[in-house]
Amino acid sequence: MTTAKPNVGAQVEQMTFAIAGQDGTVMIGAPKDRWTMLFVYRGRHCPRCKRFLNKLNAVLPQWTDVMDVAVVSADTQDKAIADKAEFGWDFDLCYGLSVDQMRALGLYVSEPLSDAETTEMFAEPGAFAIRPNGTLMLVDISNGPAARPDLEELLDGMKFNITNDRPVRGTA
Repeated sequence: MTTAKPNVGAQVEQMTFAIAGQDGTVMIGAPKDRWTMLFVYRGRHCPRCKRFLNKLNAVLPQWTDVMDVAVVSADTQDKAIADKAEFGWDFDLCYGLSVDQMRALGLYVSEPLSDAETTEMFAEPGAFAIRPNGTLMLVDISNGPAARPDLEELLDGMKFNITNDRPVRGTA
């Protein structure tokens, strides 16, 4: 079985995500002044996602000192707004990630187990570090909710990569 891996070092397909409860958007893949870390979460139905995003929110200032941070799921705006209201997250919480966008990012895509979980296909977790020129520098994807990057280690590594202008790895 072969599955397309995210193409590190390549230009990220330009995507725009609406920010829940705001008029603004987050764009990836286009040149900008700062690095971007995009976290993909499974959606409102996932308690493990909430724990991970609560940890991210607790250390968010350390991240935003270094790069822009955005979080996106396939959820509707209503679900994303409900999560933001319930947990008080400070990061840009985006919604409406399409299956085509999931596949373009190289994410694992799941069908709901029941209507109690959710009613639409959704992305499994992912983290994408995107250079200011819009190219993918680092990726971490999972096929299920239990495997997540350690935020402290990831941030420390990203600081090192940015400061030392490290090359993309894993291209062989």
